[in-house]
Amino acid sequence: MNQKLIVSSALASVLALGLVGQVAAQDKPKEKCFGIAKAGQNDCANLSGSHSCAGQSKADMGTDEWKYVPKGTCKDMKGLTADEAKAKMKKA
Repeated sequence: MNQKLIVSSALASVLALGLVGQVAAQDKPKEKCFGIAKAGQNDCANLSGSHSCAGQSKADMGTDEWKYVPKGTCKDMKGLTADEAKAKMKKA
């Protein structure tokens, strides 16, 4: 076999493995985590209905604002579930 062909094949294999790892990382289950988004870094509409798009939060760590996080990590970030966020908003 040609030396260049062997090197090219090896390089292509390494690159393909790297892409597979990235795709697998993106397929991990995610959950909405409320109260952790910084201003302008929310992922979509908020609970209060004051906006309907990502990146429109006005304040850091708004109870009604959320971001997607890997499943099981929200509590570690001191975040809230949707039900907890709704309950906290009713108390305020």
